[in-house]
Amino acid sequence: MFEVGNPNVSREDYPTIIQLRYFYEREYKKADRIRLRANRISYQKDVRPLIGSATAGVPGPGSRYEIDATIADIYLLSADRQNVIGRPTLYVVVDVFSRMVTGFYVGLENPSYVTAMRALITAVSEKTELCGRYGFEITTDQWPTVGIPDAILADRGELLGHQIESLEKAFGVRIENTPPYRGDAKGIVERYFRTLQAEFKPFAPGVVTGSRIRKQGGKDYRLDATLTLDDFTRIMLASILHRNQYAVLPKYDRDADMPNDMALTPLNIWNWGIQYRTGRLRNASEEALRIAMLPRQKAYLSDLGVSCFGAYYTSKELLASGWLHRNGDRRVTNLYAAYDPAVADCIYLFPEEGSPEYWVCSLTDRSRQYRGKSIWELWASQEQQRQATSAAKVAETTSKRNLENLVSQTIKDAERSRPTVFKQSKAEAVRGIRDNRKLERDAQRAEQTKARQPDRSKPKSEVTYLHGKPDDGGFPDFIDELFGDDE
Repeated sequence: MFEVGNPNVSREDYPTIIQLRYFYEREYKKADRIRLRANRISYQKDVRPLIGSATAGVPGPGSRYEIDATIADIYLLSADRQNVIGRPTLYVVVDVFSRMVTGFYVGLENPSYVTAMRALITAVSEKTELCGRYGFEITTDQWPTVGIPDAILADRGELLGHQIESLEKAFGVRIENTPPYRGDAKGIVERYFRTLQAEFKPFAPGVVTGSRIRKQGGKDYRLDATLTLDDFTRIMLASILHRNQYAVLPKYDRDADMPNDMALTPLNIWNWGIQYRTGRLRNASEEALRIAMLPRQKAYLSDLGVSCFGAYYTSKELLASGWLHRNGDRRVTNLYAAYDPAVADCIYLFPEEGSPEYWVCSLTDRSRQYRGKSIWELWASQEQQRQATSAAKVAETTSKRNLENLVSQTIKDAERSRPTVFKQSKAEAVRGIRDNRKLERDAQRAEQTKARQPDRSKPKSEVTYLHGKPDDGGFPDFIDELFGDDE
């Protein structure tokens, strides 16, 4: 390159590599060289110096929760242990100040707003019943993370949209989203995925390990699946209880006023922060909080009720409002309803925009086919119905085309058979319509009567009697045979 740019310079005057390196290091500082070697996102995520701390940005427990999801590195079996069902979705909610796992979700649904809300509902509610369901008897003091946090930090996915606005407005929760491709912005919850899965990976079969088939005839780890979804949930719950109560955090950065003789476990840090920092978390009605977190869907008023996902709902408040009456008035628009994906029998209609008031609407008789189903099953049923309808429409189009051809051909044959000149005049033909109708009707009746007469040319069939022909010609008497004693 130097020779092309400087053709008149002799070869012995070319700069050496050492000279070039000296010039490069003199003109470009080391920090600039490192920064310019990587793009902006990679530099911020993987290269820049880490001089801050996530703990320094929160005053105490409940100041900020981090939430994220991952696909667990293990394959599971169905409940009857007969089929491999794939890898489950794992959601984790972590308190930044204490590193306590406040909530989680394990299931087969893909990461979405709905599954994120299920994890958040667990994070803000009592956990004793949940633990008892999987055989862990705990007290509230062992998992005291009950209440609404001040802020929730998530990536640009499930909580980026209008759905979460109801939680922000109703309970004053601040929703924070990380920049794109910046998983390090919520590194605490990201690190917990590896920590929790490290508890079962050395022991559980069906764990994801690099390539499925390393060579021809190799072993496929997917076929080693042994655990069910309930088994895996129980393991995750046990790991969370262990981490919250007993895991020591040697790299936790203490605040200056933290006592030196306090063991740095998440539960100890939480209890200390509740006592000396933020106090108790804000409490709210569990039902109101659940409904505020449910996903929303636009609803429409019609003559048949409130339409949501193609199903119709109604309630006593809705009937009393007069919105469904067919009096010609223009109906209310811009209505939204909250729905629980696990239950299709009812929705929660919000009559006023921005108000927490809601009406519980149930399925009408017109949509009775969806009773006892979930919203997912409702969608599946509607998809099957659409496919069946589409196939039937093709057959209907073919049959209708044949019908039109038959009607057209019949009319053409009738036109060819129609006489061009009638024997009667137009006036006589009109006056004779009633008499002609009577004659044609009598002929039709005679033809129908003749067609329904029994055929007397065939001989009568003989009647076979089981116990001989009765003398009086009546029905035989079987009373003695039915109720008599056996001889």
